[in-house]
Amino acid sequence: MLFRAALPLALYLLAALPAHALTGSKTQAAAQAGAVLFRDKGCAHCHGAGGAGGKKGPDLTGLRKDKLWTPAKIADQILNGGQKMPSFGDSVTDGEVAQLIAYLRAKHRPVPQPAN
Repeated sequence: MLFRAALPLALYLLAALPAHALTGSKTQAAAQAGAVLFRDKGCAHCHGAGGAGGKKGPDLTGLRKDKLWTPAKIADQILNGGQKMPSFGDSVTDGEVAQLIAYLRAKHRPVPQPAN
């Protein structure tokens, strides 16, 4: 539980870093892992391939530029749900949430390999 409480603070601090500090290979690896999670956790079922929007979920491709959707707010939405989105707090780890956020905020979203 302590880690869940610390996640929004960690994501806030991450958001405060200069953009050039987030373009390293660790961030790229996190975004790639997030792309796989987005596919494997079923996010694309509602939000469409690559988060472009679907019948049930909104388009997420603009999150990177939307200043209202901070990493902490995205984490809260994933963990606790809201409006029509269910909560995924019981099915994702804090590390997976961070990877999903890295994917959703990536300038060039990676495309995961096809599922086996």
